[in-house]
Amino acid sequence: MTMTINRSLPVHSTVRHWPGVVAAALTATVTVMPGFTIGALAPSIEADLQISRNAVGLAMSVFYAATAFGSPVAKRVVVRLPISTVLAVAALVASAVMLVASRATGPGMLTAALLVGGLSNALVQPVAGRLIAARVPEHRRSLAAGAIGAALGAGTVVPGLLVALVLPAYGWRAALLAAGIVALVPAAFAPLTRAPDRPRPTRQRETSEAGGAGRASAARGSGGAGGEAGRTGQSGPAGDGQRTLGRVLALWALAAALSATGNNAVATYFVELGTHAGLGTALTGNLLSLSALFAIAVRITAGALTDRAPRRNPAVIVTMMLTGGLGLALIAIGTSTTFVLGAILAFSAGWGWTGLLLATTLRLVPGRTEDAGHTVQVGVYAGATIAPFAFGALSSTFGFPATALVAAVAAVAAAAAMASGALLLRRSG
Repeated sequence: MTMTINRSLPVHSTVRHWPGVVAAALTATVTVMPGFTIGALAPSIEADLQISRNAVGLAMSVFYAATAFGSPVAKRVVVRLPISTVLAVAALVASAVMLVASRATGPGMLTAALLVGGLSNALVQPVAGRLIAARVPEHRRSLAAGAIGAALGAGTVVPGLLVALVLPAYGWRAALLAAGIVALVPAAFAPLTRAPDRPRPTRQRETSEAGGAGRASAARGSGGAGGEAGRTGQSGPAGDGQRTLGRVLALWALAAALSATGNNAVATYFVELGTHAGLGTALTGNLLSLSALFAIAVRITAGALTDRAPRRNPAVIVTMMLTGGLGLALIAIGTSTTFVLGAILAFSAGWGWTGLLLATTLRLVPGRTEDAGHTVQVGVYAGATIAPFAFGALSSTFGFPATALVAAVAAVAAAAAMASGALLLRRSG
């Protein structure tokens, strides 16, 4: 039995979608872990390999750049392969990357491993968008997207625990080895994302489930955009609607990039920022894990609440970005108390919008699900690409407080770009 959402997204009501969503969330967590784990272990890696903060920052930037620039290819790959296969491969590659990185003897080997990890990480958001659009009822999509978006927060839980529990006794190589073993776990759950046997769908439905535009979407002249996007396409010629839609997506991708720049920098250099503020290494590692748990809780709670009024998602995202900016400003003060408060705000609210943005873009372009995941992924990882190297270089020159303040300004600019896109969408409707 099949029901269709927005006439272009078939959702199989008999499918138990939550096991698949959890499997995708676990995979998204481990595929982003290489970047966060290297960042958490950076002080030890720099000291042991005798390399600079800029060299490690550059290696991490390569990881995020590979995700951003690999996204256009990834979104074409994921529509041709089974969801379970894509997720299993991504988890296995992430594991291999961290195992190889644990044997690194210099920045070249570390950078090469992270390059491969970034490419595999690019697969996750497009395939997650495809999974949500095809399997999750519309009234649960913000919650599902929030669960998968929580991976950016959950990706720092394990590194934080490694810094607190493994690093002091066994060193950074053992910590990376443990992270690589943990990354194998989601591959075992990938089969949960398989669709059950059902009658072969029509050609139009096959196209919709794969994330294509579909003939029904083309007939409407709205590029497959339902809801608010459908109204955008109906307000004038189809070409005008498409151009407006493109500008909105571009502004939201820019907002994601700006916000991710500051938040990723804090996540990457969390341990160094904490010790600079006067906290011990083990305590900072535990705080990193605790902040990540706050981030997970906020993403899931926000997803559940906004499913009741999904049209308010842009306003909620803007609020979260501004709150994250406040957290970054508190970190810039440089005391242990303001660091703790700022870290919780930056992680929980500052990173809490990713799932909501995915759900919002899915509603904007429901017939092109891979484009929704691609928009979020390119924005987030473009910002993440800039963050490690830029933050490392600026903090080496101007210090951590001044650089954290620059990140706070970027968060405010992100909120402005997000609000501008939402206003443009409203005016065109």
